[in-house]
Amino acid sequence: GVTAENTLETVEAVGDAYPDRPVWQEPYSADHVSTDTIEAVDHVSVPAVYNGNRKHFVGKHVELFTEVGQKPEELFGSSLPVVGNFVASKGTLTEKVVGEGYVVQHLESEAANVAGVDSKYTPEQVAGAALATESFYGFPVFYVEYSGTYGGPADVEAASTYL
Repeated sequence: GVTAENTLETVEAVGDAYPDRPVWQEPYSADHVSTDTIEAVDHVSVPAVYNGNRKHFVGKHVELFTEVGQKPEELFGSSLPVVGNFVASKGTLTEKVVGEGYVVQHLESEAANVAGVDSKYTPEQVAGAALATESFYGFPVFYVEYSGTYGGPADVEAASTYL
């Protein structure tokens, strides 16, 4: 399974192979994030799956920050101000975290299964998700996930109007 340790190995291998390219981590769980992985990546990308279940739009975000916020010494070092067991100020992680608008379009994929996606978006809905990503949420990334299948240009064309 995925761990912070094998994530770090992968991140370092990618960084070594492509030193002039930014390295992003898209963790599924807070268990995949550590001080070392945060320091090794340029950004930690947290997807908001528009056509998934609530857990994968809001729930995963709250869960990630709740878990990370409860282990400040492990993740950030002892110099970070804390209140009880929680981080008292934003610190390094929140400087590197970026939101990612995400639409899963391959219903037979593991991404769809994990995120609870049971229907594809129409090009009009993809455009709406792109507009929400850009204007409402301010996420710097919008991603249409096809998981190894060819999705065709209609979704990309629809989204490009707003990105």
